[in-house]
Amino acid sequence: MRRQPKQKRSKERVNRILDTAAEVFLEMGFDAATTHDIATRADTAVGSLYQFFPDKLAIFHALELRHIEQGRILGEQMYSSEMAQLPLEEFIAQMVEKCVKFFDNPAPKVMFIQYFTNSTIFKSIDESFTQEFVKGLANMLSLRNPNLSSHKCHLLADVCTQSGNALLLVALRSDETYRQQIISQIKNLITAYLRPHVGDEALHNKVMIAQLNNEKVEISTPQESQVMKCPHCKSERISKNGHRHNKQRYICKECGKQFSGNYSPKGYPEEVKQRCLGLYRGGMGFRAIEKKTGVSHNTVINWVKQIKRDLIN
Repeated sequence: MRRQPKQKRSKERVNRILDTAAEVFLEMGFDAATTHDIATRADTAVGSLYQFFPDKLAIFHALELRHIEQGRILGEQMYSSEMAQLPLEEFIAQMVEKCVKFFDNPAPKVMFIQYFTNSTIFKSIDESFTQEFVKGLANMLSLRNPNLSSHKCHLLADVCTQSGNALLLVALRSDETYRQQIISQIKNLITAYLRPHVGDEALHNKVMIAQLNNEKVEISTPQESQVMKCPHCKSERISKNGHRHNKQRYICKECGKQFSGNYSPKGYPEEVKQRCLGLYRGGMGFRAIEKKTGVSHNTVINWVKQIKRDLIN
């Protein structure tokens, strides 16, 4: 920039010029765009534009610096320790969605497309910027599975980032329908690629123990308060039916058969259980998990307490 804006009005004008320039570059392309196009669209005199920027390349480089700053904020949001504790599918989905939302804005979008189609005009952004995101993802993978070597984590993260970037470029340059299809396939591709290495079962025990110790777990409820199904007809219409040998008995209102309180609930698939535990590790309360998933909070409490007992033993 020729000079830095000091007054509020000048700062607002510069930001308006930059925002407008991103839209013009995106619509017309960098080569076809002119400073007059930018000034006209920004509703400012071209002379005012030249007070801050000598040419359109200087405007582009200012956008570039702003993109680096905003991109690093995006990286902090994507690669937080809380994100690492989510179930793999949800972790990938949130990560991709954060990227897509970021690149919905004209300035990041034009920076991304130009980098892969006309990288010679860049001054501050190079492959090292991409490698910052690779490093962030590699750290996340290490948190999910500490048994992986640093080289393996970097390799996995590099493949995910580079392939994700290539497909995201296709998505950003496509119509809305095809774009959404590509984004969905990015999630599926990365999830399938990472599952054998950092799937939900690879979450480190120490992370879970720390979460369990820091969370105020509600008082354990009796076994019978769990979501139960009749072992004969699988109905959930269960009611208490007295005691026998000091054990609670139940009766099914559908088939009329009785069974004892030694029942162990197996009505939920493993993926549902892991999703609930992932939400819990991410900081969500038991009642909130019940509202989101439909799984009784008592069931989630008992899952959590059972895991804690297993880890201690």
